[in-house]
Amino acid sequence: MDKPFIFITRNIPEKFVEPLRVVAEVEMWHSEEDPVPHDVLTEKAKKAHGLLTVLSDRVDEELLKEATNLKVIANLAVGFDNIDIQAATKRQIYVCNTPDVLSDTTADLAMTLLMTTARNILEASAHIKENKWTSWSPYLLAGRDIHHKTLGIVGMGKIGEVLAKRAAGFDMNILYHNRSRNEQAESKLPVTYASMDDVLEKSDFVVCLTPLTKQTENMFNEEAFKKMKKSAMFINVSRGDVVDEAALLKALNEEEIAAAGLDVFVNEPIDGSHPLAMHPKVVALPHIGSATVETRTSMIKLAVQNIEAVLAGHFPSTIINRELVPQG
Repeated sequence: MDKPFIFITRNIPEKFVEPLRVVAEVEMWHSEEDPVPHDVLTEKAKKAHGLLTVLSDRVDEELLKEATNLKVIANLAVGFDNIDIQAATKRQIYVCNTPDVLSDTTADLAMTLLMTTARNILEASAHIKENKWTSWSPYLLAGRDIHHKTLGIVGMGKIGEVLAKRAAGFDMNILYHNRSRNEQAESKLPVTYASMDDVLEKSDFVVCLTPLTKQTENMFNEEAFKKMKKSAMFINVSRGDVVDEAALLKALNEEEIAAAGLDVFVNEPIDGSHPLAMHPKVVALPHIGSATVETRTSMIKLAVQNIEAVLAGHFPSTIINRELVPQG
């Protein structure tokens, strides 16, 4: 009997692939960074029993129509907006993600980005490297305090809870908005549920952690930025499409908000000519929220384990379309 075929859309260390090679024919895209072209992914999916994808791989209905052998898609991310979940479910294809293992790491990055933006860290580092530091002055590169300020978290999931824990250590007043109230978080953390308007109007720092859905697309628009304090800073470590980038640029240019820290963008990757990357009041990062050696290793292992489970006739451990799992 022929072995099942698995296609992995990025080049990952062979030691993590070895368990799959025992039970399947495995092919990996040759690059760690360059995306697999969509037509190549579609062609590989035609014979694949499993796909290990990353968030920039588009797994749409047209691809899934051709993937008649496909049983599992293991997405190397918490988010799954790159996959047509409804189309996969209709074809009895398990879709898996990598939740929980990256919550702490992504919250660390969110806090780091907030602090870097507030304290002008990149500008201060460049000040020395460009030989501009000639004397001390009272307001040289003066940023904004973080301690005792109000943090507004939009999206109180696992990452939001961990970020709130970090912020509590800075004695921040923490508001949050979520599509539904997170009473579990309220029971263990010093957080207060608030309307979206209250979060925008009262927060000194607004951190977006919401997933990308039809409801959250462009939720941070011109109207939202106008509601924020002129001294407020906007931090986004979720998905680029939750922000109207033109509206954000306008808000920065017209000083409706003070600054922004961005780990994600609408069209990725961007380069140095992107208007937001060029803006002096923006700290721009290349989508590195979960990018530590430890966490990316855990994510890869979990994705591989999910594929192994399906090939062995078991349910994967982190299923998104749980309706495929029999109840009872």
